[in-house]
Order: sequence, then C-alpha cells, then structure tokens
Amino acid sequence: MTVTLAPPAPTPRIAAATDPLAVLGVPGEVNLDYAASAPCARAAADAVAELLPWYASVHRGAGALSRRCTLAYERARQTVGDFLGARPGDHVIFTRNTTDALNLLARALPAGTTVVTFAGEHHANLLPWPRGSVRLPVPAGPAEAVRALEAALTGLRRGADASTPVLVAVTGASNVTGERWPVAELTRVARRYDARVVLDAAQLAPHVPVDATALDVDYLAVSGHKLYAPFGAGVLLGRADWLDAAPPYLAGGGATGHVGSAPHEVRWVSGPARHEGGTPNLLGAVALAAVCQALADTDRDALHAHEQRLLARLRTGLAALPEAVELRTFGPDAPRVGIVSFVLAGRDSAEVAARLARDHRIGLRDGLFCAHPLARRLLAEAAGRSGRGDLPPTALRASIGLGSTSQEVDLLLTALGTLRW
Repeated sequence: MTVTLAPPAPTPRIAAATDPLAVLGVPGEVNLDYAASAPCARAAADAVAELLPWYASVHRGAGALSRRCTLAYERARQTVGDFLGARPGDHVIFTRNTTDALNLLARALPAGTTVVTFAGEHHANLLPWPRGSVRLPVPAGPAEAVRALEAALTGLRRGADASTPVLVAVTGASNVTGERWPVAELTRVARRYDARVVLDAAQLAPHVPVDATALDVDYLAVSGHKLYAPFGAGVLLGRADWLDAAPPYLAGGGATGHVGSAPHEVRWVSGPARHEGGTPNLLGAVALAAVCQALADTDRDALHAHEQRLLARLRTGLAALPEAVELRTFGPDAPRVGIVSFVLAGRDSAEVAARLARDHRIGLRDGLFCAHPLARRLLAEAAGRSGRGDLPPTALRASIGLGSTSQEVDLLLTALGTLRW
C-alpha cells in the first residue's frame, strides 16, 4: 500500500551539533524509541567530558579535585531542584531512575499508609506500594479519573482516623499511549481529603515543563535516561518529613553521622544524604543538571509545538493504514506527548519490529511496555473498537522527542505501508 504524506514539517531548531540540546546518534539509524531511553543530549555529554579529568570523591576529600566534585554535585542538586519546582524544605535525592525513586518513597512511607493508584500505571508505580493499597480501574477519561479518586478517598476517610496517611500515586503521561493525566485536578481532590500526591513524571518531564510547586504535588520522580542524560541518575523530589523519619534507603557511608562500637549504635543524618548511601553517581547528577539547565534556557513552547506537529503527522499516517489500530485510554483528541502505541492486524508485533530494524534501520519498541495490565486492557478494547479479531497480543510503540524529524516519521509510515509477508 502507498501512504500519501503531507509536506514535511518545518526543520526543528535542534539541528546544530554545537546546540546543547542536539542529540547524539548514528547516521542512518532512525531512533523512534525515546520513551524507553532517550538519546544523549550534547549538554550531558559535554558536562561529563568536562568533569572527567577532575573526577574524585564527593563529600569525602580535602583535595582540590574532591572539593570541585562536591561543589559540582551540590550545584547539580540545586539546578535539578529549580528545574522541577522544588519548594523550600523539599529534598532532592539522586537515585538511579524513577523506579528507584518510587521504591525509595515506598520504603519511607509511615506505617499504615494507604496508597491509591490506577491500574493504568507503569509497573514502577504499581509494584512498590504496600499490601492493602487501593488500585482503581483504568478510567475512560480524565473526568472519570477525578470522580474515581474522589469516591475512593471518600470511602477511605469515612469512619477512619483522619490522621491515617494516604498517598495518591499517579502518572503525568502514560508510557503506553502518551496521554496526559489530569494531575492538577487529581491533586485538588487529594487535598480535600488530606492525602499526599506523588507524580511519576518520567514520561512528562522530557516533553513539557513540570513544576512541583505549580502542580502542588508532594513528591515527584524522574529518570535521567528519559531526559537525555543517560548516565544512571534519577531524582526523587519532595517533602522532608517522611523522608527524614524513615530508615536510610541504603545503609552505609555517607548516610551516617556517627557509628559506635556496638552493632546498632548508629546515628543517621537527615536531608538527601540520608538516602544516598555509598559513593554517589556524580557524573549522572551533573549530566542530568546540564540537560535541565539547557531545557530551562530554551523555548520549550517551540519544542512542544514541533513535537505536536510530528505527533499529528504520525497519528494521521497510522490512521491511513488499513491494518493499523492505535491504542488509547481516553478520547482520540486527549492531550498527549510524543508517544503512540499501535498494532497491525494479523501481524505479530515482535516480527514487525524486527523487520523494521533489519530492513529499514528503524528502531521502535514492541511488547507490553512494563505496563501489562493497561496494555492488555487497551489491546482488548482496540479489538472491540475496530471489530478486528486478528489483533496480536502485544503492541508496537513509536516515541519521539528532541532531534526527531518529519523525515523519520515518514520513513516509518512508508515502511509500515510497504511491508510484505
């Protein structure tokens, strides 16, 4: 089948190799898997290269190298906190990724905390929470999500001790569909019931500004490898009280104020260091801060507009393919970031992905995207909506971001339209 394509979109601003937000890549390889791990931005690579000759211990040495690295690490903490809208008194804790950050928070919850989340979450926001937590069904739309949360919190608070901790855990943007969730509205509901909110911003922060203060969320988690800084750092940002009261996430050097002779004679420090035991990931923190600063210094509205043009081009092209069925949770016009999941009727998704990689040098994702309950539900709904009984049990996902072009989108659509079996 031949796919008719619109004229190419305007060339994006991100083009010059000297641009801090230019992304590194391999000529001829089309990367449409940003949602899994985004490519490295020039800002991150340059920051690491500049610091490498000085690399030394953080918080543990008196020499010039160690002092410089300690300063770089703490400046990175401040930069990332400013980028994410940290409030006075918030902790900015460097972790490995969003999964690590949410597991840290789960370990820090006061005894008896009930966590309310939705079945549409990534596994990182489903699996860490304690038994007895409430998992709400996948809503059909943002308004239904708000109503479901209000009903759940009403039930939890009815007849219960008002001091019992409740945490609402929600994503900012789905890693399966790219659809944006009504975070501000959900937070307003949570506030009426004295519940706290943690935002999984792993997929939202790379695409639009995320501000903990403006959204009024208590905790926020992001991954550097999705924010164009793939050096193994993530962040948990949030209120200090639960974090300072909890045992250290990792018991070891850096988290201690005093260790005595007796086995359990230990005084733990408070603040971010309490949960950053061991030698910290200096290069990951500095790389992430460099990208945050570069994004803060650019016109994010222009970047978002360019991405939305590419996203519309991709979705329109997929809709023109008779075999393609897009997965979605909300309505077709719901706001979303640059992620699209779909299936080709009658064709195994893993085989399609392999063919695209082998024959067209196009990389995208196939599977259930570490969100199995949601992906399986959406596949079943897609079969009902399309009337097709031959949809595969897994899906394909194309995701875009900085450096993505209309030519890459067109290459994917053309390849999908010309697959032969």
